[in-house]
Amino acid sequence: QVQLVESGGGLVQPGGSLRLSCAASGRTFAGDVMGWFRQAPGKEREFVAAINWRMITTYYADSLKERFTISRDSAKNTVFLQMSSLKPEDTAIYYCATDHYERFGTKQAMGVGGLYRFWGQGTQVTVSS
Repeated sequence: QVQLVESGGGLVQPGGSLRLSCAASGRTFAGDVMGWFRQAPGKEREFVAAINWRMITTYYADSLKERFTISRDSAKNTVFLQMSSLKPEDTAIYYCATDHYERFGTKQAMGVGGLYRFWGQGTQVTVSS
C-alpha cells in the first residue's frame, strides 16, 4: 500500500520561505511521477509542480515556477517543494501525489490531478503577517 506523508507546512510571513517534504513508502517508486497540488479555502485544487522520478523531468504551473522548486532524494523516496517569496495567496493545504509514469502520456499530463491515484493527507501552509 502506497503511503505519502507531507510535512514542513506552517505559518510564515509574506516574503518568507518554506520547504515541504513528501515521504513515500509502500513500494518502489523508481518509475513514478510525484506531484504537488494545493487547495485554498473555497477554491478548486490547483497544480503546483511535478517531477518524473525516472527521467528527472520537472514541470511547473506557469504562475509558480519562478518561486517554487521541486526536487527529490531518490535514496529516501522523498520529494521536496522549496517555496520562496511567499504571498498570502499561497495559503492553502498542499498535497503530494504519485503514480506510475505510464499513466502520464505527456509532460503536461503530470499537471492533471485526476491521473494520480495516490495522495497524501496534506500539510497546511499559511502566509500571513
